[in-house]
Amino acid sequence: MILTLTPNPSLDLTIELAGPLERGEVQRAVAASEHPGGKGVNIVRALAASEFDALALLPGDPSDAVVRALELESIPHLSLPIGATLRSNVAITEPDGTTTKVNEPGPTLSAAQLVGLLELAVAKSDGASWLVLAGSLPPGAPADFYAQVISAVRTRYGAAAPRIAVDSSGTPLAATVAGAPDLLKPNAEELAELSGMGDGASLEADPALAASAAQSLVDQGVGAVLATLGAKGAVLVSTAGRWLAKAPVIAAKSTVGAGDSALAGYLLSTLRGDGPEACLKQAVAHGAAAASLPGTLVPALHQTNPSAVEVTALAPDKES
Repeated sequence: MILTLTPNPSLDLTIELAGPLERGEVQRAVAASEHPGGKGVNIVRALAASEFDALALLPGDPSDAVVRALELESIPHLSLPIGATLRSNVAITEPDGTTTKVNEPGPTLSAAQLVGLLELAVAKSDGASWLVLAGSLPPGAPADFYAQVISAVRTRYGAAAPRIAVDSSGTPLAATVAGAPDLLKPNAEELAELSGMGDGASLEADPALAASAAQSLVDQGVGAVLATLGAKGAVLVSTAGRWLAKAPVIAAKSTVGAGDSALAGYLLSTLRGDGPEACLKQAVAHGAAAASLPGTLVPALHQTNPSAVEVTALAPDKES
């Protein structure tokens, strides 16, 4: 079982344009789609599409549009009623795959509601293989909320606790490093911010630099770092080594959810008992497959092609 916690889920509307986005102009869409979203929700959607056991935890009333959409799509979920409407996000995609997103902040959660989410995650972690803490935090949540969840789960279950992965950004992501999660999944920009090395563009252009940035987090106790580098692929760094996976050439249609799908691919590969290189291959294959699909569609395992992903070992940093 892979469990995800998405404290700030959304209803995601993707609008596809026939040409480039023209600011200030009226344009007609060629297609539009709507799906329940949020990083953890997307991960469960991808895992469910491949028939892996997964469950999405999130806030939301039974009548909320996000929760109803999860039910309509038969996505395994458990929601905590909050008496407020969840947010909507809009993504506008251009023919070359360029995506512009406008995300609402989401409803403010009270201290009691946040405690309820934390307790739900702890209770459902019993017997889970992975717990994924995913996405932005809602207004009202402390920046160390994910760190609190990590501590609570490990305190409850000790050595039997699930492995914990974190896919967030900014202060909520940085606050988890001290908690030594088993896996962090930053993109290049987030990795640069976390490590203080370079910026998103320089890490995408230089995988060795990205690996060094990821290594700095592993040196602080993080189990592994899976850093997605957009069209350049991804790097995986752990105490066992460091690897680069080059993304296959694809016709990108939408990058929405590609990173979430990459993490889903990595996680399902770990459940199969694959080694680090195979897990990285599956992650990049999943991300590439997601980018080649329109809107917020996520790929099933049979739609991915890990054999098209080239993985090479990267040399460790030279000692000073």
